[in-house]
Amino acid sequence: MSHHSDLHTPLNLNPMDHQPPRSYWRFSKQDFYPEPSFQNLTTYTSAFTQTLHRLHDRCLGRSSDVNELIELKKQSENEMQKCLTWVDLIWLGFGSVVGSGIFTITGLEARNDAGPSIVLSYALSGLSALFSVFCYTEFAVEIPIAGGSFSFLRIELGDFVAFIAAGNILLEAVAGAAGLARSFSSYFASMFSSNPDILRIKIDSFAEGFNLLDPLAVAILFMANMVAMRGTKLTSFSNMILSIISSLIIVFIIIVGFSHANASNLQPFFPYGAEGVFKAAAVVYWSYTGFDMVANMAEETRKPAKDIPLGLVGSMSTVSVVYCLMALALTSMVKYTDIDPDAAYSVAFENIGMKWAKYIVSLCALKGMLTSMLIGSMGQARYTTQIARAHMIPPWFALVHPKTGTPIYATLLVTTISCVVAFFSSLDVLSSVLSFSTLFIFMLMAVALLVRRYYVKDKTSKHDMVKFMVCLVVVIGSSIGITALWGVNVKGWVGYAVCGGFWFAGTAGMMLVQKQRVPKVWGVPLVPLLPALSILMNVFLIGSLGAIAFKRFFICSGVMLVYYVLVGVHATYDLAHQESVEPNLEKGIAGSG
Repeated sequence: MSHHSDLHTPLNLNPMDHQPPRSYWRFSKQDFYPEPSFQNLTTYTSAFTQTLHRLHDRCLGRSSDVNELIELKKQSENEMQKCLTWVDLIWLGFGSVVGSGIFTITGLEARNDAGPSIVLSYALSGLSALFSVFCYTEFAVEIPIAGGSFSFLRIELGDFVAFIAAGNILLEAVAGAAGLARSFSSYFASMFSSNPDILRIKIDSFAEGFNLLDPLAVAILFMANMVAMRGTKLTSFSNMILSIISSLIIVFIIIVGFSHANASNLQPFFPYGAEGVFKAAAVVYWSYTGFDMVANMAEETRKPAKDIPLGLVGSMSTVSVVYCLMALALTSMVKYTDIDPDAAYSVAFENIGMKWAKYIVSLCALKGMLTSMLIGSMGQARYTTQIARAHMIPPWFALVHPKTGTPIYATLLVTTISCVVAFFSSLDVLSSVLSFSTLFIFMLMAVALLVRRYYVKDKTSKHDMVKFMVCLVVVIGSSIGITALWGVNVKGWVGYAVCGGFWFAGTAGMMLVQKQRVPKVWGVPLVPLLPALSILMNVFLIGSLGAIAFKRFFICSGVMLVYYVLVGVHATYDLAHQESVEPNLEKGIAGSG
């Protein structure tokens, strides 16, 4: 297969070319920063003076299917093992998604934001998640690589957007794993005490939300990651056994919940109004995250074209129905004002006199969190691997172990940072950060899918490109408009009708533009309508989050930009322009590529 036009791989940046096998356990500077820009202070200074030129180049630079699938994989030196079938993927989807939120966020949001209408929050988030699943599935079938959304965005929206997404993917990995570990600790404590913080150490001098230290969360997170490092098939099989047991327990929870239902508990159904439903929907979206981990295992899937659509769409459709039933069962059984925000289901069963059932619920919740941590560890490590293959972080993290077939260094990176965050941060602090990152990436994925269908370089006419870009800007702008009107509590329908009209006009306008690419195997139906709806719903859910979530997101993105200007842009520029950059740097001028 021919190389990507920009990527001729010379000796210094491609560890698999013309070199004898090297030990996996190595830690030299060359392994971390092999690029010419980082050879010494002189070459770095020379590279740094060309930062603006390089930023311009990388903002416009797009990867290709061949580059992501063939060229970048060489950075890992060893192949990941193709060992997963659609059955594995369905159970990985179930194990990853169920438990990563339903047991941790439902009680909190039903009590504080939505009341019994939490069931509608789950339905709304489930629908939005399903639209995102369609986008992920089409990409994963055509580009079955470990990078998931990072690779897809890099191909369609370019290096810079992919880097912002990559930073948020890592933020999501850290917040998600830490949140699960904290929840595990709360649930474990609730099995033998009414105080979920009994196993935590309180430090009064620390800020609120960061003052309860949690050693158990760190221990369980570390153990889950150790198992995930041992091998993909082993982790998948362990997850399947645990998930089958927990699915039986979930059926039990739903049946018992409805058999002890009290219709008066559902009144009032909207105690916090429609605004509460949307606010809760943005947070319970966390309960649906994890499906992207299944798309992330594409590189290790035997038959991606058949297995990924079955695994992704099948598991997510089932999970959406299960979540709505579980949320309804909880609010039918317990008045929303009496729900325990930390261990909702366990305490609910104790309140109806079924103390023994409380332990089954807690075990199911603990299992759900454990499998979510296991699969999250696998998936996030593979994201990190592809980010490292692209040299956005040191390529040392891309190395795959020859025996286990797993990226051990990438797993350790995510684990270490997650353990530190889990030790200090409370659950509510983590969930708002996580929702913003997730919604932002899902919105970008819908944009990327539209770009993939309507724009192909050197094929799309300038006239069609302008029409498409105008329509896309109108769809995104009107989505922001509808969200802003809702956010400032505008009464009346005129503003919504105007913004809605623009949204429909933008979507209809896209229908008149000629599509440049047709999916080969599996495609999102009703394009551009479904991706446009996905953009609207994700932007709307982002707008429903509080101001503090925006603040944290922009602070984190700012830190990522500083890193990109100092390191990332130079490493990725060198990789994309390998033949010209080395001699040019020696002369002290920028490579023109």
